Formats: sequence, structure tokens, C-alpha cells
Amino acid sequence: MGNNITFIFRHLTMIFREATVDDIKQIQIVRNSVKENALSDPNLVTDQDCNVFMFQRGKGWVCEIDNTVVGFAIADLVNNNIWALFLHPNHEHKGIGRKLHDMMLDWYFSKQDNVWLGTAPGTRAELFYQKSGWRKAGMYGKETKFEMTAEEWKSIKQTRKTMILGI
Repeated sequence: MGNNITFIFRHLTMIFREATVDDIKQIQIVRNSVKENALSDPNLVTDQDCNVFMFQRGKGWVCEIDNTVVGFAIADLVNNNIWALFLHPNHEHKGIGRKLHDMMLDWYFSKQDNVWLGTAPGTRAELFYQKSGWRKAGMYGKETKFEMTAEEWKSIKQTRKTMILGI
């Protein structure tokens, strides 16, 4: 793989990398641990679904700490959407979601020009996407629909860089 990124956060070593088939079981543990946007039935998203979305329709990334997946993100090139971005509740507020989000969008926008996602209204996820520069685009069923273009992503990244460098 060779594209692993390692961060040290308060004495925790976090490894960010592309997901593999061997990660699916741990991805399912993370997906079923969340408090918001929880599945009404854990059997709704199967291991096979994860495999298809990560290796046939798009790509996935994970963050692991001590050889345990604590967060993951999956982009779907077929439906031009973000299929998943989830963190284990014990690992929130460490920048993991932001890093997975950014890695995923960097890859996605190297392939496509537009992307959308849906998330439950009134959740921390909805606020995360708003703060991340996503545009609200109405509703998708019972979820808030967000959209972003490659140009918007480029501008968001430039704005962040300017803020960090104080330019």
C-alpha cells in the first residue's frame, strides 16, 4: 500500500491507510458502535456490502490505533456519494474523522467532480459536514442531503492552508 500516514496524538499512534478486506470485521464493529446514525438493524449493512463499496464501487480508508480500527470512511464512485464515515465513540475529538474525511475527498475528487451524502438531521454529523464546507441541498428521504464539488473542495483546502499559515 505505501500510503500509510502515521500521527501521534497524546501518546496514541494513529495509522491512516487504505482499507483492506481484513478490516471489514472491525469496520462493522465501529459501524455498530455509533450512538448517532445507528442502524435500526445491524444486518442491514453486510460484510459483502462493505466489500462491494470498498473494492468494486469505490474505496475505503481506516484509522487504527494499537492494531484496532477506530474509524473508517468509504466513497462510492457509482452513485457519486459518501457511503460511510464513522468513528468509534471512544475515539471522537481526536481529529480522526477530519483526517479520514480529507483523505477520502482528496481521492474522490481526483476521480469525480461532484459528490453528495446524507445524514440524520440534528446530529453532530450534520454539524461536522456544515463546518467542513458541505452545502445543504434539501432532504434525501429522512436525511439532510449535502453536496460538494471539486472546485469547492479545492477552495476549502486553500482556505484552511491560509488560516494555518496565517497568510
